[in-house]
Amino acid sequence: MPGIGPIKALGDIVQMAYLPSDFDAALRHWTETVGVGPFFILENIRLGEMRYRGQPTDARFSIAIGYWGDIQIELIRPDNDAPSIYSGEYAVKDRLHHICIFVKSIDEARRACAAVGAEILVEGKVGDSGEVIYVDAGGGPGHVVELLQPMAGSEGLFDMMREAARNWDGSEPVRVLG
Repeated sequence: MPGIGPIKALGDIVQMAYLPSDFDAALRHWTETVGVGPFFILENIRLGEMRYRGQPTDARFSIAIGYWGDIQIELIRPDNDAPSIYSGEYAVKDRLHHICIFVKSIDEARRACAAVGAEILVEGKVGDSGEVIYVDAGGGPGHVVELLQPMAGSEGLFDMMREAARNWDGSEPVRVLG
């Protein structure tokens, strides 16, 4: 019997991410129809030392994160058209765009991806101590895997979001974080 694949062995899925054609309509759908919320918006994000397919890029994007139980639902809005997975062939819209796994070591994640021949699409720094890679392990657009070594202290932010969702009464469905 074969062992666990090297990417699955890194951890469990913590996030399902979408790139909606209409960001505001997607927020309304998830909060009003599905009942997930509240969503927390982080605007104008740029990864440090960001590279897309090995080349520096100045891609900027905003995200909205809400929790459905312990799973993050992430909605992404590109803020420019710089090369990234949010433009070009990987910019699949209105369906699952990528999943995310939190990892303890980005170096271990890189080794696991190399073992299966996964292509690193995006890589960058998150804050002063985190790193992220987005890979295509052969499934192509719509099957991207994000491997995130969160920056120190971010667990408190995610815990706050998860707790806000636990007993959410529908008020303030969208909350902008500064």
